[in-house]
Amino acid sequence: MHILITGGTGFVGEALREHWLAAGHELTILSRSAHPDTRNCRYVQTLEAVPASPSPEAVVNLAGASLAGKRWTAAYKKTLVDSRVEGTRALVAWMRGLPVPPRVLLNASAIGFYGPRDSEPLGEDAAAGSGFASELCQAWEAQALAVADIGVRVCLLRLGVVLDAGGGAFVQMAQPFRMGIASWPGGGEQYLSWVHRADAVAAFDFLLQQEAMSGPVNVTAPAPVTQRDLCAAMREHFRTLPGMPVPGAVMRLLLGEMADELLLTGQRVMPQRLQASGFLWRHPDIHSALEAMLGAHAGDRLP
Repeated sequence: MHILITGGTGFVGEALREHWLAAGHELTILSRSAHPDTRNCRYVQTLEAVPASPSPEAVVNLAGASLAGKRWTAAYKKTLVDSRVEGTRALVAWMRGLPVPPRVLLNASAIGFYGPRDSEPLGEDAAAGSGFASELCQAWEAQALAVADIGVRVCLLRLGVVLDAGGGAFVQMAQPFRMGIASWPGGGEQYLSWVHRADAVAAFDFLLQQEAMSGPVNVTAPAPVTQRDLCAAMREHFRTLPGMPVPGAVMRLLLGEMADELLLTGQRVMPQRLQASGFLWRHPDIHSALEAMLGAHAGDRLP
């Protein structure tokens, strides 16, 4: 299968690339920077450079500036909107102009769609929330759905926080523990809905093949954890001082609006559609995920 991936050089994209190349797919990766082509994998810097023959049978849209990449200034909010909403608008317009449209669009979204919701379990049928992240996700998804009217199956993958030892959020999360400091943000009772990168990749691959599935799909582990419980699980792998909170006022001073939307509040997101469809997680709970990420770090483990 010929698959076009936007954002294919990012944290999730690079894992998808390796997985699908190993499975024998032909990939075209849209990237702003130049990369050398490899066997069955070509890189392009514009949509116009995507090979017309064979045209992509599937499009995977991962492009977008990181929500946690910088403080949410007015300028960076515009960057987030442009990279996601306007980028997806341009992708959909290109897809609509193809002689033969792709069969499926797997469009990355985020659990920020649900906004701050405390401990309320949130399936895919839960209403959208409030706040900048939620409004961004709603606009992002609306652009992706605009291609459904020409027969493209659209899946909206609402990704939780993707964890793996090789990069992403976990590098920053683990840093205080490596320094011997166990901590959690704010009160610690807010939920973190997460997914191991291997399971995120498996979910993309699963949805690529599930022709009956479309619409929103929560891509999270089935066992979200509170920030305080995550801290306790992390301490099983590191020698640390007793756990302590990072006060919300300090986080707001350092990170501004982003602290309230991404760290001091949370969502308890449940992957109901994946569970109902028979999807199997390699790492369904945080202990399994941490063992996979940190099990080889024997020097950091508690005796």
